[in-house]
Amino acid sequence: MIETLSRDMQAVGRTLRLELPILQASNERDLDTAFATLARLQAGGLVAGAHAFFNSRSERLAALALRHAVPMITPYREFAAAGGLMSYGHSITEQYRQAGIYVGRILKGEKPSDLPVQQATKVELIINLKTATAFGVTFPLSLAGRADEVIE
Repeated sequence: MIETLSRDMQAVGRTLRLELPILQASNERDLDTAFATLARLQAGGLVAGAHAFFNSRSERLAALALRHAVPMITPYREFAAAGGLMSYGHSITEQYRQAGIYVGRILKGEKPSDLPVQQATKVELIINLKTATAFGVTFPLSLAGRADEVIE
């Protein structure tokens, strides 16, 4: 999955004539190394993939992004709530709720193979205006007005 996402992002980068270095992080030390690399590359921003490792470190990622002055987006609301610039992705709370409904149905006797496959259909955009101000980033009203949540 990571390889597919990396390949897709590289294809988009080529279309936009942007160089998109792909950095990997799977432990605390990797995070420090990645942000040091971003500084050396003078990267204009960072997109984190959907991974539990990143979600469980939302506060640390937000702090590193601010310290290294790298605007960053993740798929997790928790990142923006922790001081990150923005998030755009599926609601983890909604995913847990759906999983709970499935567990309840199974415990009541339904066969898992009879349950329909479901996929999240709504994504949430969360913008942290306080962090945007710190980065000198402004969001057009047309975008901020459509955000599911604006943190001030």
